[in-house]
Amino acid sequence: MTGPHQPPPGPPAAPAARPADVDTGFWLWVTALPLMTAGYVIDMLTVQEFPNTLVLAISLVFVVIVASVVLTFQILMRQGYRWTRTVLTGGAIAAVVFSVSGLFSTERAAVWAMAYAACVIIGSVLIAGGVYLLHRKDSHEFFTR
Repeated sequence: MTGPHQPPPGPPAAPAARPADVDTGFWLWVTALPLMTAGYVIDMLTVQEFPNTLVLAISLVFVVIVASVVLTFQILMRQGYRWTRTVLTGGAIAAVVFSVSGLFSTERAAVWAMAYAACVIIGSVLIAGGVYLLHRKDSHEFFTR
């Protein structure tokens, strides 16, 4: 034998265990999703004028579809897909900027303003925490697909 010793081929290496930061970030985003969705629906129902009920129904169906796609991306992200983390991070930044700007730019009745603010502020903090946790070193190394 004239070369370095190579171990015999065996089964492929087991995938890395999912870090706790990924699980925590996932649950932060899962918790933020209904809050941000509720904030958007509150905004849609209290601020915008719809010409008829059909337009409102289509808007609500669209919100349900987008929320379902986001939840699907969150589940894929938890499985280690890097591209879903990237897409969710971009969407999270856009959602936070859009929602927080709505806090200061639109006039609402006091009750609806408080409901919107509670949903958006808590949801934005949860999203920001999730983004932070999912971009830490251990989490970053987990995303390989």
